Amino acid sequence: MDNEAAANQEDSPLQKEDFGQEFKWGVSTAAYQIEGAHTADGKGASIWDEFTQRKGKIQRGHHANHTCDFYNRYPQDLELMQALHIPCFRFSFSWPRIIPEGTGAVNTKGLDYYDRLLDNCLQRNIEPWVTLYHWDLPAALEKRGGWANRDIVSWFQEYVSLCAQKFGDRVKHWMVLNEPMAFVGAGYFLGVHAPGRRELGAFLAAAHHASLCQAEGGRILKQLLPHAEVGTTFSCSHLEPYRPLERDRNATRRVDALLNRLFLEPSLGLGYPVADVPYLRRIEKYFAPGDEARLAFDFDFIGLQNYTRELVRYSFFTPFLQAKLVPAPKRKVPHTVMKWEIHPEAIYQVLKKYSAYAGVKKIIITENGAAFPDTVVYGQVHDLQRKQYLQDHLQQVLRAKQEGVNVQGYFVWSFTDNFEWAEGYHPRFGLVYVDFETQQRIVKASGQWYSQFLQP
Repeated sequence: MDNEAAANQEDSPLQKEDFGQEFKWGVSTAAYQIEGAHTADGKGASIWDEFTQRKGKIQRGHHANHTCDFYNRYPQDLELMQALHIPCFRFSFSWPRIIPEGTGAVNTKGLDYYDRLLDNCLQRNIEPWVTLYHWDLPAALEKRGGWANRDIVSWFQEYVSLCAQKFGDRVKHWMVLNEPMAFVGAGYFLGVHAPGRRELGAFLAAAHHASLCQAEGGRILKQLLPHAEVGTTFSCSHLEPYRPLERDRNATRRVDALLNRLFLEPSLGLGYPVADVPYLRRIEKYFAPGDEARLAFDFDFIGLQNYTRELVRYSFFTPFLQAKLVPAPKRKVPHTVMKWEIHPEAIYQVLKKYSAYAGVKKIIITENGAAFPDTVVYGQVHDLQRKQYLQDHLQQVLRAKQEGVNVQGYFVWSFTDNFEWAEGYHPRFGLVYVDFETQQRIVKASGQWYSQFLQP
């Protein structure tokens, strides 16, 4: 063992063996954020391809037309992943790369690409974990209303069926949606993500249709691939009241219903959390007969994606919720480049919270990580804050596991630096540094630690 490896082991009492032999370890990515090749080989436009062209929407006018060029460089990146002893790789299929118009004609070159990617993973003994939808809706479908159009349920069924039939022989772990609250809320209500709409009606319709797709996608996968493990992922933050006041506690409960429970509870057969946010009753306007039953699906696992804790205070002037988040910088607490508080116990708290639901069989942490101001010094990136962040969060995952929470996996966001949506390339989350001009890769100190931790 070299000196750096020994030091890495010394400063972390964590041992991979503490989590058990069956625990899954990996890294996460998403197609739009890493692939580039935005018009290559018949790929259709996505809502993000179009959104990034709109002035003022993305920090510094960035776009993901090239990003990490994973479309062309996946063999080298998988070789690096293998060298770092990372056994599982979570990535997404790009819907417009496979069905350019979202429905109808299939792009065989897109299918061929994912065939090659999957085969390359398996040749290297890297287990593929596939997300079917990670925010890159075909632009052609948005022109027909996107997630706010109920027809998306049948469009999505067509896409899921194709993927299951084409790739189900090699993909044993599936996730239906990535963070529906994020793509519906930021895309259809706040307008800060693609497609950039700010309409309450569109938000409610999109939320209901995404919930239906979440369950329908699960049913199709299980029907076509009965032995596959099928899950879906949720963004979640641990929430606490800002002050010990009843109105702050009530505000926290309302925010929790919207941010943490809106998509989970329907999947468990509990319906939407309308008791805590009465305004959500308006979602029933978009129901068709039988929808209540169709919202539920018995997932094999749920993916939790946690990065931080949020403090909530009552806010009379905030419509619908009468609540607002108090930002970490304002509270003068340690935070990341994303201005998210560094609070490792948050991941323990969300694990305890979600595992308390009777219908949750198993939990995988499908994303956890942090963006810090990484710099290259003499060809190295000493991201000691990220290394500490990961170690501290893993300690909290282990704490939950030792208390009986059925958490069975942990995936770092992200393998490489990539395009971070509206934030562009400014926040770097990767274990591997990417020079986006030269496409050079540099394994950061956090990546070296993770590799040593995972070494057989």
